[in-house]
Amino acid sequence: MSRHVVVRDFPRVDPDIARGLQEQGASTVHEADGRRGAFRPEIKPLQQGARIAGPAVTVSCHPGDNLMIHAAVETVRPGDVVVITTTSPSTDGMLGDLLATSLRAHGAIGVIMDAGVRDAAELREMGFPVWTRAISPQGTVKASPGSVNVPVTVCGQVVNPGDAIVADDDGIVVIPRERAADVLRKAAERTANESDKRLRLQAGELGVDMYKLRPLLEQLGVEYR
Repeated sequence: MSRHVVVRDFPRVDPDIARGLQEQGASTVHEADGRRGAFRPEIKPLQQGARIAGPAVTVSCHPGDNLMIHAAVETVRPGDVVVITTTSPSTDGMLGDLLATSLRAHGAIGVIMDAGVRDAAELREMGFPVWTRAISPQGTVKASPGSVNVPVTVCGQVVNPGDAIVADDDGIVVIPRERAADVLRKAAERTANESDKRLRLQAGELGVDMYKLRPLLEQLGVEYR
């Protein structure tokens, strides 16, 4: 059996659940899932203000080689988030505006790139959301095999094809497909609770009182003078 595969079909997180997770945002979803799933912050948004959520299409590439991103395009469905990593660290510009145009034409709503991108201005002008490790003019080749829609590890998190990816200005979170509905429910409850707290804080109530922190401060030996 080949060590390199392109998996065309796989179960995806439900689109309605993905839309709900997008509304909640990365930080709220992370908290709702027991503070799990957050990517380390090496990968940063290329733009400001974008917020996306959708099922992961995963791509494992050889560093400096974007062959498998091209191979992944035909597996993309509307609403997918393409998650790209390399088998060893790379900052080469593996994705530019032409490849992004192709991905978007097949329904991708954004890319998480654990390597570099190029054509940064054009990608911003397109309004195609990208989170990336680096911006680099360094060109790439199309020569080395890899795999599409297999489990990958990105910034400390395992991503399986079809898992929910939530990304915004705060960062990136992955939610395993099987628990995405439960996480959405908890996130919505958290948002409702935060709305009440926001009103109380706007009215001047102190956080140390709202969260009942004065006994803890005393227990920790903090003195007011």
